[in-house]
Amino acid sequence: MDVKRKQTIERVDPADWPDGTPTEKAEDPDLGYDLIPAERYTSADFMKREWENVWTKVWLLGGRSCDMREPGDYICTDIGRESVLIVRQQDGSVRAFPNVCLHRGNRLRPEGIGNAEAFQCMYHHWTYDWEGKIARIPDLDTFPQGCPPGAALPSYPCAEWGSFVWFSLNPDVGPLEEFLAPMPQHLDPYHMERMAWVRDVTVEWDCNWKASVDAFSEVYHVQGIHPQLQWYLDDTNAQIDVYERHSRYLVPFAAISARVAMPSAIPPAIVGIMQAAGMDPAAYEGRVGDIRKDVQAFKRKHGPEQGKDYSDLNDDQLTDDYHYSIFPNVSMNVHADDVMMFRQRPHPTDPDRMLYDIWMLELVPEGEEWPERPRHRQFAHGDKSIGQVLDQDAFNLPSVQKGMHSDAFKGLWVGDQELRIRHFHKVLDDYIYGPGGKGPDDI
Repeated sequence: MDVKRKQTIERVDPADWPDGTPTEKAEDPDLGYDLIPAERYTSADFMKREWENVWTKVWLLGGRSCDMREPGDYICTDIGRESVLIVRQQDGSVRAFPNVCLHRGNRLRPEGIGNAEAFQCMYHHWTYDWEGKIARIPDLDTFPQGCPPGAALPSYPCAEWGSFVWFSLNPDVGPLEEFLAPMPQHLDPYHMERMAWVRDVTVEWDCNWKASVDAFSEVYHVQGIHPQLQWYLDDTNAQIDVYERHSRYLVPFAAISARVAMPSAIPPAIVGIMQAAGMDPAAYEGRVGDIRKDVQAFKRKHGPEQGKDYSDLNDDQLTDDYHYSIFPNVSMNVHADDVMMFRQRPHPTDPDRMLYDIWMLELVPEGEEWPERPRHRQFAHGDKSIGQVLDQDAFNLPSVQKGMHSDAFKGLWVGDQELRIRHFHKVLDDYIYGPGGKGPDDI
């Protein structure tokens, strides 16, 4: 690796935190170094294969459980050409149904959240209860054939984990816990159920959904797209771990990249980290290179008096970015005090477009009132800023997508720092072609 200086980042010993988030390095699989074909990002045929073999087969993130506290609370979410209603039941369970009236196909609810005593189609007032059963058909006697089969909407598998609600379009999908493994073991110590919404945004991006997944699966691009972050995190010391379906990297924060010279003064971004922890940067007498460990020690000592329970987290988790990818389309920058969560959804028909959901959550100190949930907003790329770092990614991705269409570009030339991308495509292949299989056209 071409860097200006060498440094060693001290990491938590797994033996020191045996019951928390695993920290040991997973063994890297041998996935080869073949090109990842560009057609995967541009082909309507491959998009169709993804729909048939991935999106309609796996568990998918639907929303947050805190949006569904009471019976009749619902989340309506879209994935590809489908729209799904997730409803809190009287007994506290959750159920999911297609968001479509069985009469003439009208959507029962627009995408979003709410509460309903029943779901009434605005077209002819066919009405469905919380369980998806038909409660009323006006003038039923004029339908000699009677009610549609079952007199109810089909039911989708639906379950909760980690303060989130999940669904599948596959009636034969396996248990959610099996699909997510080992993510619950990794993420439960963060107690995301203690975190409140602070941002809920959807941006329409002109790129394939996988280009977005790729962008958030490696830190190799920090030096190019996000040079300012080199005085905030050490991109040269990322630990990469891949599992059966999912993956992660661990990146030291409150640290300086080995690609740049160690500054004599505390960089502004690290000043912000110290202030957020409750430290006074002006009174700090240590070296810049010691700040990461000193912030960890400060938060460990003062967290309880701030109403923040870090007891299930290791010291590195008090500063560092534990970044997870949950197959197929969830990326999470997970921190002790907040989570930045991204859901990358395919466009219903166009492989060159996608929906990018930004969900930001913050830890609510014990005893404090939860903030009001932010209103969901949706807009096209470029209409509004989504923050400097995400703006930089958003600016770059349409150019990447255009380049994918070039006859001169045959595919992704992926290196070791991008192992998560290669692993992601291996898992994609397993779903589309069967384990270890590839299609005859190798896309």
